Amino acid sequence: MGESVNKFLNANKFKADAISSHGHTIFHQPKLGYTTQIGCGASIAAATKTTTVCDLRSLDVALKGQGAPLVPIGDKLLFSKYDSCLNLGGIANISFDKKGERIAFDICICNMILNFLAEKKGKAFDTNGKFAASGKVNKDLLKKLNALPYYKIKGSRTLGFEDFEKQFLPFLRIKTTTNDLLATFTEHIAQQIAYIINVNNLQTVLVTGGGTFNSHLIALIKQKTKCKVVIPTKTIVNFKEAIIFAFLGYLRLHHKTNTLKTVTGANANSIGGAVYLMS
Repeated sequence: MGESVNKFLNANKFKADAISSHGHTIFHQPKLGYTTQIGCGASIAAATKTTTVCDLRSLDVALKGQGAPLVPIGDKLLFSKYDSCLNLGGIANISFDKKGERIAFDICICNMILNFLAEKKGKAFDTNGKFAASGKVNKDLLKKLNALPYYKIKGSRTLGFEDFEKQFLPFLRIKTTTNDLLATFTEHIAQQIAYIINVNNLQTVLVTGGGTFNSHLIALIKQKTKCKVVIPTKTIVNFKEAIIFAFLGYLRLHHKTNTLKTVTGANANSIGGAVYLMS
């Protein structure tokens, strides 16, 4: 990772003041008190000779929080012109202000299941949701998905790969076509997102993440809501989370709160992240 940063800096001919690295999550079990992202900050700092911030989630988990989501403080401070920010990544998550406080949570599974199914058809993802659009929604499966206990959780809630394996993969055992599964899961995702938007009376929703390019999913969300769905430039769609994680590193280095208890359910706000300083 450090070598990759060096190549990026050399190619773009600039020097970074600092690096903020999220790393790659391999374990995330906040109820058991741990979260692990690989990508050693010390090694990145040594390879780049640049101060590096990493391990941004562990302090929040130690404070009995979910360790996620972390992006909402960036949503609040950098994208405040929108009522809410919806990210359609592996998981669909949202953040917005409620009674003067920022709240955020994972709504439902998203590209994690859609891409998994698209790979069964030899594709990395379902381009524009064409496979889903050509399939038929399985109403029995849709009912079971919407009845999952996760959707009854109030307050902070998060989904991880472990939940994907335990809660969602078993549904793929039913006998039906991949297109029908894609149609059903896409409808499920749209219904869960629309419910959250409607019940909270959100007026403008900034949408980013890879799912923004799934025109079928976006159309379904628009059909089920009355809000203004805002899709920004491709650069913001692709890099909003990276921009915000750089901002989290900035906040950490300046001793400013970068993790909100109203979002994660922790005992307190915190200034998360391990820092490896280069003199």
